[in-house]
Amino acid sequence: MNYVWAFVVGGAICVVGQLLMDYTKLTPARILTGYVVAGVVLSAVGWYAPLVELAGAGASVPLLGFGHLLAQGVQTAVDELGLPGAFTGGLTAASGGIAASLIFALAAAAVGKSKDQS
Repeated sequence: MNYVWAFVVGGAICVVGQLLMDYTKLTPARILTGYVVAGVVLSAVGWYAPLVELAGAGASVPLLGFGHLLAQGVQTAVDELGLPGAFTGGLTAASGGIAASLIFALAAAAVGKSKDQS
């Protein structure tokens, strides 16, 4: 049943993004940043953690999950360090994912062939 909830929730998040691209003039970059900010806001009001518990990776992997991760990292760091944790907590919590994305981007650039865009 966990797989079903992950699929349903993750799919619903993707459907909303696709509908935003199809029926609004929002660019993909604005939708991306909106999803991250929405994840932070939903986490701040306490609505996203129950969704992550229900759907697992279906809710924690998409961009909303990244915003949730940043918010949880800031909250934990502020509890431990005070105000300086607001500046370091998000990056500390997300450092593994950020490092992985940089490493995979470097690997793709090393393997791929560049060409001029026209």
